[in-house]
Amino acid sequence: MFPPLLLPNEKTYLRIKVTTKQPKTEYMDTLDDGTIKIHLKAVPEKWRANEELIRFLAEGLDIAKSRIEVISGATDTVKLIRIS
Repeated sequence: MFPPLLLPNEKTYLRIKVTTKQPKTEYMDTLDDGTIKIHLKAVPEKWRANEELIRFLAEGLDIAKSRIEVISGATDTVKLIRIS
């Protein structure tokens, strides 16, 4: 699903552009600047889209959800994610 992005014992930062209210949650593309495009089925209210994004990344990267944090863009379509 995702290319290997994580190195043991290091923090990784991902810039992700989400589009909400889509038919299904899925990885779409990686842009030239490294931004990852992801479609989310969830609606962007009450943190539902962020929760779905965290769940999707955790499953795709095979890591615990607790290792993923939205550090900026929580209410925006472009988010900065930290994986520790």
